[in-house]
Amino acid sequence: MSNINYDLKQIRAVAFDVDGVLSPSTISLSPEGEPLRMVNIKDGYALQLAVKCGLKIAIISGARSKGVEVRYRGLGIDDIYMGASVKIDILHRWMEMNNLTAEQVAFVGDDIPDLPALTAVGLGVVPNDACPEARAAAHYISPVDGGYGVARDLLQQILRAQGKWMTDQKAFGW
Repeated sequence: MSNINYDLKQIRAVAFDVDGVLSPSTISLSPEGEPLRMVNIKDGYALQLAVKCGLKIAIISGARSKGVEVRYRGLGIDDIYMGASVKIDILHRWMEMNNLTAEQVAFVGDDIPDLPALTAVGLGVVPNDACPEARAAAHYISPVDGGYGVARDLLQQILRAQGKWMTDQKAFGW
């Protein structure tokens, strides 16, 4: 049973911000000043399974990080948009390229730059520690903080509602 008050059977695609969503809001810096992001392994499992189950997944981040791109391409995600200063423009273009209506899309963000995207889709999702404005705009507030399983929480509920969670052999591998 889902905690989300939305018909998850109609979700065909999910777009994620990175910092504060797939990684915690606080990050370490390398000696060269490069941000070092932490990732959640359970998020990774859910992301790769969602791709295998046919959900379209996108990463839309204002950051520019080779490590982020390598991580998410390794999980089977092809639609990765780094350096996205205006996420809503990229989100709309991605939706158009994939023939997606707003009702078929979830967007997960956590901060002010994510507000237009959160309100442009059928299901706007934020982590528990999102800023107050993002929390107010969201349809669903995950019980976990950014970087600590937000993708797993959302994708598990979507896949379960669609009858795709742990239903065949692809669920038991990477």
